[in-house]
Amino acid sequence: MKYILMDIEGTTTSISFVHDILFPYSKDRIASYIKLHRNEETIKDILVETKKTVAEEKKIQIDDEQSIAQLIEWIRIDRKHPSLKKIQGLIWSEGYNSGELKGHVYQDVPVALEKWKNANISLGIYSSGSVEAQKVLFGYSIYGDLNHFISNNFDTSIGHKRDENSYLNISKELKLDPKEILFLSDISEELDAAKKAGLKTIQLVRLEDVPYTGHDQVKTFEDIRF
Repeated sequence: MKYILMDIEGTTTSISFVHDILFPYSKDRIASYIKLHRNEETIKDILVETKKTVAEEKKIQIDDEQSIAQLIEWIRIDRKHPSLKKIQGLIWSEGYNSGELKGHVYQDVPVALEKWKNANISLGIYSSGSVEAQKVLFGYSIYGDLNHFISNNFDTSIGHKRDENSYLNISKELKLDPKEILFLSDISEELDAAKKAGLKTIQLVRLEDVPYTGHDQVKTFEDIRF
């Protein structure tokens, strides 16, 4: 095994941390953050992208205030929209830097990352959260800065996680044969897509048993054997 690619939510990090801590944190601050940084190019781009999607999907034109409301609605329904993921990453970054947030990772994760890195296995993250959000979560984790274990970060700019082509794109970027990559996730549809692309797969079943989905299953990173 040359490379291990990891999901975050439900794999390295608890789902409850994302949904009960991170999502409300961004929801409570999104309006004030956008208003404070409205003149910055990144925020302008986020608002343009939001308005464009609404225009395409609902056939209506919206203003900045309505764009903020739309972003909040996307948080509620957990839509993986690029503009939402960008603004969330920026807000969370402030929270981590201020010490208000500490990134949750399961206790078996840092031990496994160090073990795999010492075995000359390269490690990467593939999450629907932005690369910025990934880096601050691991950089300000409850176990300290874990980013030094991670060689690559991928988000949905490389493709959606349930799309086979996304994993082929990652393999090409890494210059590796797909069969040299192991993908870890809790979501069977993501694992299905990775498996179709030729990656090896293991499903994390952290909270409760789930029916066999065609992928090897483990409860923790400690249970993973090559």
